Amino acid sequence: MEASVELFCRIGIEETTAQNIMVNPKVRSSVLAVIKEAGVQNGCNKSVGNVLYTVATKYPANRANALRHRPKFLSYVTSGKIKSHQLDAAFRYFSSDPEEFLVEDFERVCGVGVVVSPEDAELAVEKVLEKNKAKLLDERYKFNVGILLAQVRELQPFADFTYVKKVIDKKMYELLGERTAEDDVKTKKKKPKPEEVKKEEILPVEEVSPYSIFPKPEDNIGVHVEIRFSDGTVLNPANTKAILEKHLKATGGRVYTRFPPEPNGYLHIGHAKAMFVDFGFACDANGCCYLRFDDTNPDAEKEEYIEHIKEIVEWMGWKPFKITYSSDYFQELYELAVELIKSGHAYVDHQTADEIKEYRENFKESPWRNRPVEESLDLFEKMKAGLIEEGQATLRMKQDMKNENYNMLDLIAYRVKKASHPRTKDKWCIYPSYDFTHCIVDSLENISHSLCTLEFESRRVSYYWLLDRLNLYLPYVWEYSRLNMTNNVLSKRKLNRLVTEKYVDGWDDPRLLTLAGLRRRGMPATAINAFCRSIGITRSDNLIRMDKLEHFVRDELNKTAPRTMVVLHPLKVVIENLEAAEEVEGKRLPDDPSATYKMPFTRVVYIERSDFRTKDSKDFYGLAKGKSALLRYAYPITCVDYVCDKDGEVIEIRATYDAKKSIKPKGVLHWVPEPAEGARPLEVEVRLFDRLFLSEDPAELKDTWLEDLNPHSKQVIHGAFALDNLRTAKPGDRFQFERTGYFCVDPDSSAEKLVFNRTVTLKTSYP
Repeated sequence: MEASVELFCRIGIEETTAQNIMVNPKVRSSVLAVIKEAGVQNGCNKSVGNVLYTVATKYPANRANALRHRPKFLSYVTSGKIKSHQLDAAFRYFSSDPEEFLVEDFERVCGVGVVVSPEDAELAVEKVLEKNKAKLLDERYKFNVGILLAQVRELQPFADFTYVKKVIDKKMYELLGERTAEDDVKTKKKKPKPEEVKKEEILPVEEVSPYSIFPKPEDNIGVHVEIRFSDGTVLNPANTKAILEKHLKATGGRVYTRFPPEPNGYLHIGHAKAMFVDFGFACDANGCCYLRFDDTNPDAEKEEYIEHIKEIVEWMGWKPFKITYSSDYFQELYELAVELIKSGHAYVDHQTADEIKEYRENFKESPWRNRPVEESLDLFEKMKAGLIEEGQATLRMKQDMKNENYNMLDLIAYRVKKASHPRTKDKWCIYPSYDFTHCIVDSLENISHSLCTLEFESRRVSYYWLLDRLNLYLPYVWEYSRLNMTNNVLSKRKLNRLVTEKYVDGWDDPRLLTLAGLRRRGMPATAINAFCRSIGITRSDNLIRMDKLEHFVRDELNKTAPRTMVVLHPLKVVIENLEAAEEVEGKRLPDDPSATYKMPFTRVVYIERSDFRTKDSKDFYGLAKGKSALLRYAYPITCVDYVCDKDGEVIEIRATYDAKKSIKPKGVLHWVPEPAEGARPLEVEVRLFDRLFLSEDPAELKDTWLEDLNPHSKQVIHGAFALDNLRTAKPGDRFQFERTGYFCVDPDSSAEKLVFNRTVTLKTSYP
């Protein structure tokens, strides 16, 4: 059975997803196996196909027995006995790796045959809403719906939760009524974990040295970090005099760092911090920083990602000393692996991944650990020649069996992968692991400071062990905390799922914290770097609030974004006593008096619908019948009457203007005029973005994190009116829409229609 987009579409998979499957060998192989085992080569309905795709990508296939039982499980899927809402229960059953498929147990765990009627589901929802009623009435639509879903799941674990969510939405509407503007104002959560934004603690960008947060290089060079080596004979990794002299001769004593992303996805704001550390430290020390692609996994890497990373690094303002690839060193890495085998510090192993895990956990040696050197050399050569299939052999480093961290015992150095590499194509069918490659290439490139995040700290032992065994130069290693942000995810696995399953509109969706998404949203790279500098470099894990990043974006755009006026929800105003149009002048930039623009003040103008009320109140500064407000840069106007349609909706305001400006109203309104009598203003599309997730830390929700997605994270407004001076705006141009926020022209724009993304509001609603 040959893989094709047509085959995958036949079982109901979306075409875009099918195309992604075709370029991912692992996923492609898994989906093909599931189609064959399920016997649906000729097609099936979409709901069954989606379940099959989920099984192929999420099923616990690393469990031998689970894989053996999969055909039987798939028969339940194709017969409709197991649906999507029962999959989690099924996966939990198979995660225990059962030796026998016990039908009674399986069907009980998965709720096979259990029918939850709509009435039962609604009853469960009503019980949960009644239980949370007091808090719902207090918090209204700010209440986390994920809590309600979880409680319903406890009462009816086999209910269809797509239907349950609809019932919850309906019942909440019946209880709370329409959403109000107050419902969309976020309140401060009493969670001490996130770092609070205190404006007085944030220094203006120009008052701080760009890299003042870094320690001086002389404070680090020559410092020996205490590390336990495999046999305990070397406690402080240090270079011999000869090796150090060779290194200093090559570098001239300058600092050398590297930014080493794997080209398996789009960079996110966590990488922005890593860039700031790697490039910034080198810049501060007048040193050099490589951009090095860690391209040792051909299954996941693409030329598309390589080009994206180059583009983003340049956009972020960094200029690499050199651009290199781990694949540049494949021959040297292979020769060093042979040397490691000859010295008795590596061996060819035939254990499966599960067996390796089991043996590590029990501190047991592999049966092949002490095989003769010549035998390992011969097998390694056969691996290289393509004579051994994937999964049948690996080259492992012969490390300390007494190491307290069992995950680091006898790490894999090479594995067989018969996949085409983006750069070396089909030249190699064995590829070095991260643990083998990273430290060696650091050494070969004479990196003086190997800087990385804390999750790699446990690999420091292996890092120095390998370089010591190969008698190579040892860089200085230092770890710092990774960046975590509120109301979003930075896991590549989760980001990939959001994109491929179309929860968002691609890798550059402005709601994501990918750097492509932040750029499309209109955030300047300089503001992102200022943010990275402000959070500092420590070893403490912090959850940084999104509004801290927005502070720096707002601070920069306030100085650089030209002002203009756009009305999102237009309401027509006819100024009855204006006989002839005249020209008024608006300000483009607050600190530049000469930066102005002209616009007509005409008989018909448009204001924001929310700036008019039929019932006035003391705290309202817009228009009401008999009430006045100032049109920005123009004149005060007074509402004398208004017109409604047959449904009672206000469609037009009648007003007069004060040519002498003798009225001094408190309210100031933004507005857009008719460019000429009877002509409609420039019509634009506006996209408003909010937090992607409702919870501050969706990672804490584990398997239910997707249920926490904010259903109002994107709002598209069609038919907004803009001043005519925006007609020539181009993608990437940034503006301040007065009284509304900062906006950027989206790449979706065309000559016929401009599209604007809101970058940030004028003021934060997240204190």
